[in-house]
Amino acid sequence: MRFVSQLSASYSSTRIHCENIPGLVRRQRVLCKRHPDAMLAVTEGAIQGVRHCQKQFHHSRWNCSTIPRDASVFGRHVLRTGTRESAFVYSINSAGVVHAITRACSRGAITNCACDLTKKGSHRDRGGQFTWGGCSDNIRYGTAFARKFIDARDLRTCWQTMAPFGATARWLKSRYDEATEVRVQPNGVFMVPRYGDHRKPRKKDLVYLESSPDYCDADSSSGFTGTGGRQCNRTSQGTDGCELLCCGRGFDTHKRLITTKCECMFQWCCSVECKTCEAWMDLHFCKAWQDPLHRL
Repeated sequence: MRFVSQLSASYSSTRIHCENIPGLVRRQRVLCKRHPDAMLAVTEGAIQGVRHCQKQFHHSRWNCSTIPRDASVFGRHVLRTGTRESAFVYSINSAGVVHAITRACSRGAITNCACDLTKKGSHRDRGGQFTWGGCSDNIRYGTAFARKFIDARDLRTCWQTMAPFGATARWLKSRYDEATEVRVQPNGVFMVPRYGDHRKPRKKDLVYLESSPDYCDADSSSGFTGTGGRQCNRTSQGTDGCELLCCGRGFDTHKRLITTKCECMFQWCCSVECKTCEAWMDLHFCKAWQDPLHRL
């Protein structure tokens, strides 16, 4: 999935674009040429995956940073190793593509794709009887294309839609937090927990083969941006706290004039009016790492 963020939103010359996208294998180029409308959704899904990855890891040392003008997008280290970060990146990119393809299908933006026709007729649930109508999201099509491309008692009318992608990203983040380090059996087929007290991974779990680096220091060759200059929370004991995020290097405090909306009141009908408030606040930023020899 390292190439997906490089896809162009313009397909004035589909053949040329598909041939020039870095990282595509032959089968993917064929799909690209056959389904240019779907490729637009693939682009949207990839961008969505990156955005939500960065949102979920905003307060962590590894913050899902990307490298401009690099086909690997997240850096070669992340995509060529077996760390839990690699597992998360691949999973959220895949989920983003499935989500975007399915939504594009439902709104008629992809040819040879329709609503989920299995959702029809009348049914009952705890709220009473309802009728399937509207255009249910065709998750089967979205999943199939993505897999190809990646590897009330009153009568009601209902249709199924997918949850907001943020819910998917949060669920994947919980899988990341509980990811299992595994080792491959000699036959190369089965993966088992590296440590005996860990449970066997389930189908929905994320697994990884290598321990992650600490991501404290910048390393341009690996795509690490480091944590120097990152804003931290002085009072937090979590991953956003200055102690953990700054890797023990300490932090600098700067006073900043912050503008916020305040004293908001609901006006009938139907608006919210707020005042603008200003206040000086102490903001904390991690110190950058320095080579001791350089300081001498």
